[in-house]
Amino acid sequence: MTLMVIGAVFVIVGVAMAAVRTAGWGRLSQPNTQTSARPNTLEPPGKGRRLSLKADLLGLGMAALGAILIFAGALS
Repeated sequence: MTLMVIGAVFVIVGVAMAAVRTAGWGRLSQPNTQTSARPNTLEPPGKGRRLSLKADLLGLGMAALGAILIFAGALS
């Protein structure tokens, strides 16, 4: 039971870390002040790092570790 509780905490913290990191980049609809010739869209200019796996790797890793701990706790 203890493994399952610790695993649940890891999952919650991991998802929260990934969400806060992604939300910390700012609003998607914030206009680009450098170039006014671009159309006013919700898409960020360029490729973007907002939803990359590399940026959220720590949070996703914690969530995966939590899932493993929950599974291990369910088996014991």
